[in-house]
Amino acid sequence: MVVYTVGILGPLFTLPQIAKIYLYQDAAGVSLISWAAFTVFDIPWIVYGYVHRERPIVITYILWLIVNAIVCVGVLLYGKGPLL
Repeated sequence: MVVYTVGILGPLFTLPQIAKIYLYQDAAGVSLISWAAFTVFDIPWIVYGYVHRERPIVITYILWLIVNAIVCVGVLLYGKGPLL
């Protein structure tokens, strides 16, 4: 139960970053490369969790993939200057 709680709460802590980007339409200072890497690196964890039938891993990393991808889209929409 603790693993599910942490797995769900962790990605929720990205919501302030998402809110900042979309509410203020400002992604200044947010690195597309970093957030894209976080997004891509979620995929092997999802596959690993699926192959090993570890539901907490699958759920956690699907949630991370979603929030990380939302940040990436926000940077592409509202980023100013270099996207590093």
